[in-house]
Amino acid sequence: MVRALICLLIVAVLASCGRSHVVREGGARGPVRVSTPKYGSTVVVQRGQTLYRIATNNGISPLDLAVWNSVPPPYTIYPGQRLRLYPSTSRAPLPNPSRPISRPPTSTTPRPPPEAPVVAPVSSPVPWRWPTEGQLIGRYVSGEPTKQGIDIAGTGGQAVRAAGDGVVVYSGSGLVGYGELIIVKHNEQWLSAYGHNRSRLVNEGQIVKSGQQIAEMGRSGAARDMLHFEIRYNGKPVDPLAYLPKK
Repeated sequence: MVRALICLLIVAVLASCGRSHVVREGGARGPVRVSTPKYGSTVVVQRGQTLYRIATNNGISPLDLAVWNSVPPPYTIYPGQRLRLYPSTSRAPLPNPSRPISRPPTSTTPRPPPEAPVVAPVSSPVPWRWPTEGQLIGRYVSGEPTKQGIDIAGTGGQAVRAAGDGVVVYSGSGLVGYGELIIVKHNEQWLSAYGHNRSRLVNEGQIVKSGQQIAEMGRSGAARDMLHFEIRYNGKPVDPLAYLPKK
């Protein structure tokens, strides 16, 4: 199921780069669902709710809702998490071209308010450790899609280790830009991600301990041997350097 959702997410991301945000479900001959954003509206996740249920209840494609809120695989959401019901850009998805619809003047199109920055706790209950040794060659930049974590240079085959105790919730290569990727869930709020590996040594559902080797460093999806490392709080990326031990 995770791999199927990832494939659909890739299709949605590619589609968003074109002329519209239309998501086709059920294959090329299936019906077309057009998400209807609710600009300025948000929902707070209640216990037992899923991303799929929230999306369908609000007339939105689950994939669009995941992309709009940067919810990564395996698309876990948390009680108390606030989700936007509209994209962060000011341009709304285009209507289905097979059914022409008159559009209101640009001046009357509602625009979403600025997205509030992620406010993560100053400290974390996870006793974080560095996932590998090497030179820091890339830092986290808030709001920059290609800099949602840190990059650590090294050599091919170098050990990549779990930054804390947890369970592997994703191990695969289906997310464009991350190469061979592993995601570890540490508790209900905290995840860590390890990208560009040469090989993955753990499987989904496997329990790992802090410091356990989970992969070999590589350059899958990157120009050089390196580890891309992210820490996420309630699905949102935060600066790993704020939580890792000082060097």
